[in-house]
Amino acid sequence: MTGEAPMDPVTGDAGMCAQVEALAHEMARQVGQGLWELPAHDADLARATAARLADAVGPAPAQEALAGIERLEHLREAVAAIAIAVARTHGRLAWFLARAADALTPVLRWRALTAEDALTFGTRVPGADELTDAENAVRRLHAALAEDLDAEPAPAPAHLRSWRAGRTRAPAGAAAPGARAVVRGFRQEDNRGVASESAPSQNT
Repeated sequence: MTGEAPMDPVTGDAGMCAQVEALAHEMARQVGQGLWELPAHDADLARATAARLADAVGPAPAQEALAGIERLEHLREAVAAIAIAVARTHGRLAWFLARAADALTPVLRWRALTAEDALTFGTRVPGADELTDAENAVRRLHAALAEDLDAEPAPAPAHLRSWRAGRTRAPAGAAAPGARAVVRGFRQEDNRGVASESAPSQNT
């Protein structure tokens, strides 16, 4: 089955923070226009994930004062928190988090230790600006999960409201529950009347 390719909010070879910013912008648009209604389970998961991200990557001055190996540890913890959240849900939140994890994929190819040979499985030592970009991406993702998803959605577009109403409207010709109850009551009364007419009279 073929169809129109899905819209990708991330374009070009943007850095990690720019990619997460584009994803967060698209998420905020969908929530703001009433196109994304977050179930209670996903809302709880989003808040819990945001808290884990805040624990992993703190404010810039505190993170940048750490040694490179510690900064990388914190970033790996953030990526792990996102992966765990993706594993625990499905649907729109999972898709959003999966793309955010994809944006942070370079973190998994970084190492903090130097190597005297080339046996490093293709990993490399990141630059300070790359660490900062990744940390800013985690902070932006935290803000999206903690703040943007809690925003009050605007009313859904008219075509979506009518579509949802059509899905919940009873089919044409279907009796309402109250009408069916009345019909069952009439039938019960009729059955009792037939039974009383067929029973032998006690006044013979």
